[in-house]
Amino acid sequence: MSTCSSGDFCLTPVFIGDGAGNYGYTNSGYSVYEEENERLTESLRTKVSAIKSLSIEIGTEVKNQNKMLSEMDNDFDSAGGLLGATMGRLRTLSRGSQTKLLCYMMLFALFVFFVIYWIIKLR
Repeated sequence: MSTCSSGDFCLTPVFIGDGAGNYGYTNSGYSVYEEENERLTESLRTKVSAIKSLSIEIGTEVKNQNKMLSEMDNDFDSAGGLLGATMGRLRTLSRGSQTKLLCYMMLFALFVFFVIYWIIKLR
């Protein structure tokens, strides 16, 4: 039998043939290891649940971002189609004998941009 001072933890080995079933240690030492194991298991469980909730939030965010990218792709496709149709009309207009009209249209566009620039500059 071992002697321990008060407040110390002691493992007392026992004979295997005594029927204790704790692999050679008394019940007091074995329960301390069980309690520590339970504490560590609970800590691990909370960490796993935190990681699980974080991964679920990341998955939700990825789905939302993919939806937004799909909508932006559709918007860019429609804008590209509109721009392509406009460029086709300008090509048709420039090929014809209506160069005077094209010059007026370009001058008007420059005038509009200048007015917008002037309005923004005065703010």
